[in-house]
Amino acid sequence: MEYYNYIKALHLIFVITWFAGLFYIPRLFVYQIEAAEKPEPDRTILGDQLKLMAKRLWFIITWPSAILASAFAFTLLAMVPGWLEQPWMHVKLGFVVLLFAYHFKTHLIFKELQKGIINWTSNGMRIWNEGSTLILFSVIFLVIVRDAINWIYGVLGIFLLGIMLMLGIKLYKRIRSRNPNA
Repeated sequence: MEYYNYIKALHLIFVITWFAGLFYIPRLFVYQIEAAEKPEPDRTILGDQLKLMAKRLWFIITWPSAILASAFAFTLLAMVPGWLEQPWMHVKLGFVVLLFAYHFKTHLIFKELQKGIINWTSNGMRIWNEGSTLILFSVIFLVIVRDAINWIYGVLGIFLLGIMLMLGIKLYKRIRSRNPNA
């Protein structure tokens, strides 16, 4: 237990950098999708630069952060095995599984875009981008609150957050359609 706080700090640092990558990579995807609609030579110049940026972000920051955050999490669970008996930890681990599913699907999107295969609209990718936000809010509130009774309010809050995010995306789309440079 002597190193508990150091392990916890490292876990949190890599969770933060993992989420930073998960927040930014879909934005790069949006820009890649929109660059593909531009005329030449902009399409090629922007496309190549955005692919390079996405590759560096994904393999230098996001993947290593996911692996290190997980390694430190397993270390913490080994140090405090009683957490595995707590209901809040079961729910948290469920969200972590959901986060990895999101990460792996994002990896598949990354691979497609690196090959120039575009199966998403820029608006669809903006909506996809909010998935990691919802998972982050869920996990943070769960870890801080840890009370099953408050989960009813937490679930309602997550739904409200999701609705607000979708409304924000629609509002942004409306503003952008009026002013393409916004």
